[in-house]
This record gives sequence, structure tokens and C-alpha cells, in this order.
Amino acid sequence: MTSAEIITIGTEILLGEIVDTNTRYIAKTLRGLGVDLYRTITIGDNLERIASAIQHSMERANIVITTGGLGPTIDDPTREAVAKAVGVETEFRAELWEQVVETIARYGRAAPAENQKRQAYVPQGAIGIKNPVGTAPCFIVERENKAVISLPGVPAEMEQILHEAVIPYLQKRFNLNEVIKVRVLHCAGLGEGTIDEKIADLETLSNPTVGLAAHTGVVDVRLTAKAKDEAEANQMLDAVEAQVRERLGANVFGVDEDKLEDVTLNLLAKKGFTLTAIESGLDGLLMRQIPQAASLPNLTADTLLPALRAAQASAQTNLAIGVTILPEERSAALALISPNGEATRRVTYGGPPKSLPRWSANLLLNWLRVTLEEMN
Repeated sequence: MTSAEIITIGTEILLGEIVDTNTRYIAKTLRGLGVDLYRTITIGDNLERIASAIQHSMERANIVITTGGLGPTIDDPTREAVAKAVGVETEFRAELWEQVVETIARYGRAAPAENQKRQAYVPQGAIGIKNPVGTAPCFIVERENKAVISLPGVPAEMEQILHEAVIPYLQKRFNLNEVIKVRVLHCAGLGEGTIDEKIADLETLSNPTVGLAAHTGVVDVRLTAKAKDEAEANQMLDAVEAQVRERLGANVFGVDEDKLEDVTLNLLAKKGFTLTAIESGLDGLLMRQIPQAASLPNLTADTLLPALRAAQASAQTNLAIGVTILPEERSAALALISPNGEATRRVTYGGPPKSLPRWSANLLLNWLRVTLEEMN
């Protein structure tokens, strides 16, 4: 099975100055090609450390993809690092230099500076790849059944070269004829441990695989299938999804890009109900999730329900929900008014204090969702 590792290069990433989006994009692309991703790593702009990382990745994987460090300055050491990793020098490529000159002219700039010639150097014997949207050419170094592919760090440049040049190369070089497809089921109302107990045997499957990822008030069940084509992968995922849904029931509220607030509001509209919502202490979080929400200051567990009654009476809606957090007690108070009556809940949170607002908002939204599903 073809395997890969991704190395993102840039001290600015390690310092938290920019967010690495390239790894996620490349990972999803490799997944679609049926390539197993073994690990990802970020290295600063240090030639020795980059070379060492590439060597170790080549020992484990068939494909090593680097992003970043292909610019014209001294702190862009990827070319030299790749050359060092495979035991060769760098060499000047006239055709890549022509591309650099043409790109600079296309943007109406003056003649390229002398240091920009560095971008036309690649490891000896490398396959040069022109960059149609930037000044930094790319390259591929082949060693037996291995390939080191170096791409720019600028996301727009990386993405275009990945699709136009790298994917066709990988498909041909490694005879890629499988796909890996992922489907994520979103759950609420059950903790990760409880879900694990209910589907533990499914988590031991080898293909499709089943895994859990806990978020704040939401747990994802990730299904991953490897097959010869997308249709076969979908059949495999459908079969496992049916088993998960049978065991978790209404706790599964959505798939893939579905969000709890969107699912809940769509159900509200479908049922023909109207809603009032209030929050206190959430800094507008519920208001950003639900347009009908308003923020009221200093509500306590005792004053939440009376405040919700008043807000509903003023708005004249069928339903009303409210939440206030109690940071000192690491807890939240929830309230819900429906045609079936009034109800309140007091819930205690054991996670990070800063996550209490989102956790309590998600609990409230899920309570509303379940109530709507039970109503005619």
C-alpha cells in the first residue's frame, strides 16, 4: 500500500504567526487517491533539521511532500535540504530560470534580483515543475520506489500545482487505483465514553474503520472506507452507518458538514414553529448560532425561567429556550418552554472553563432538537 508523509516548512508556523492549512488540504487530496498518510510534521527554516526529517520520512513512506522554503532568500533552505537528504548537490536549470523571469515580467516588475536565481536551482537529477502562478518552481526527486515532492508554501500556488502536476504524476508513478472516502456522523446527547461502549465492536473493523473524536458537546463518529472506486466505498460506508444509527438512534443529528444549529433551525422551520432564545454570560455565542437569540445580563439559575417567560410573551412565539452559565460553579442552567410545558435543567461541566459557553449552548440546542423531533 502506497504511503505518504507531509512536512511543512517555516519558522513562522512554529511561532504561531500563520496557520498551516496546506497539510489539511494535501491530506484530503492523498486520501482521495487511496494513499495512506503516516504522519505530518512542521520544521523551522533550518537546513539540517529539514534534511533529517526528510531522510526519516523516506525510511517510512513512499511519498514525502514538503511545502514552503522555496523562496529566493537565505531562510528558504528546502532545495538544499532535499539535496542533502538524498546525497547530491543542487544544480541550475535554465528553463526554470526562464519561468521565474517570465513570471516577474508578467506582474510588471523590474528585472529579477540576483538572489532570485536561487529559485532555479534544484537537487541534481530532480524533475523540475514550473509554477504557473508564482515565482518559485517546484521539483520531484525520485529514489527507487520513493519520491520527494517539494511544493510552495503559498496555499493558492501549492493547490494549483498539486492538481495540475503532482496528482497525475502520483497516479502514474505509483499506479494509484484506489480511493479512501470518509464520512463523519455527528452526535449529541451522549458522551464519548457512552458512544464508545455502544459501538466498541465496530471500532475494531479494519475496512471500513470507525473512530471517535470528541468536541465541545458534540462527538463525531468517523467512518473511513478504502475501495477500488467511490461507488464501492459508499456501499461500505452505508452498511456501517446503518449499524451506528441503529445503536445511537436520535443522538445522531447530522453528517459531514451538518452543524447542530443548522439542523435544529431547519427542523424548527419544517415543523412550522417560532422561537425565542435568550442567553446570559455567553458573550453572544448563542446569538451567533440563532438569529432569534438575545443577550441578557446577570441571569441566575433562579431568574432564567422568569426572564424566558417574559421574552416569549413579548415575542409571542411557540417555543423559547434560554441558558445562563455559572462560571464559579462550573455549571450552566438551561430552560425550555414549549406547548407541552416548561422545563429546566442544571448541568455541571468538567472540561476547560473557557469551553463552558459552547458546551452549554450545544446542550441547549440539542435539547431543542430532540424536543422538536418528539413533537407532532
